[in-house]
Amino acid sequence: MTNPYARDFSGYRWKYPALRWPGDAGLAVSFVLNVEEGAELALSAGDARNESRHEVNHEVVGAPDLCMESNFEYGARVGYWRITRMLMDAGVPLTLNACARALEATPWIAEDAAAQGFEVCCHGWRWESHAGMTEDEERAVIARSVNTIRRLHGRAPVGWHTKSSASVNTRRLLAEHGGFLYDSDAYNDDLPYYVDVGGAPRLVLPYAFDTNDMRFFDSFAYVRGSEFADYAIDAFECLLAESRHAPRMMSIGLHTRIIGRPGRINGLAQLLAHIAQRQGAWCATREQIARHWIAHVPTQTRA
Repeated sequence: MTNPYARDFSGYRWKYPALRWPGDAGLAVSFVLNVEEGAELALSAGDARNESRHEVNHEVVGAPDLCMESNFEYGARVGYWRITRMLMDAGVPLTLNACARALEATPWIAEDAAAQGFEVCCHGWRWESHAGMTEDEERAVIARSVNTIRRLHGRAPVGWHTKSSASVNTRRLLAEHGGFLYDSDAYNDDLPYYVDVGGAPRLVLPYAFDTNDMRFFDSFAYVRGSEFADYAIDAFECLLAESRHAPRMMSIGLHTRIIGRPGRINGLAQLLAHIAQRQGAWCATREQIARHWIAHVPTQTRA
């Protein structure tokens, strides 16, 4: 049996597919808004412990963490609207990377996503790693998550992205469940690629930790919104230049409770304004990217 998570240090080795994105673009840009509020670990939700990271790193033990819970609530109450309306005004398609338990807590987000035409990619049931889950447990989590998103959003997700690490079984279980076009459980390329899962090709759309507002929290690499914008613009310009010769893809990760704060949101505005002034980039949902790739790149194309 092939290992769908076998490490591949080779990649494309500059032997890229002869692909252009719609509109003859060389670079596909994917804005991903993570919706996790209500899926974080919380004693009040019946979890074994509280989440320890928000604006500060601190874990309350043995009692509900009302500070942490309130901080997460900001993303659903305020940040979601601030971010999505800015992206809509810019005409940018959006993928919501949503935990199913988060949508249970905020069903109006699922309704709004359906009304606005946002893609909902499944971010698991809870905001948690799948590494170490038993096969039966993970199979049940996938089914519960898909059923919940279908019920609340009106459409089953075609994409999957585990928080932190997937398990060694995740891709096989996603294939077994059926209905998924892609997963984003990889951080190893600037282009989609295929992996073998049980003898059939499966599409991977890599994600990114660096062009991601999580760096406001993770080591505080970003403090001002302009620092996020400057870094993302540098990445965009590098990939755009390379895309004159070979296709490229860029993932921009956002979180409702992070970039949605008033002191940070202008960084997103700066990035959107820069992209709007440049030619050669196609902004798309991850589903749109996946479908275009599948339609134009033979499944056997892999370095």
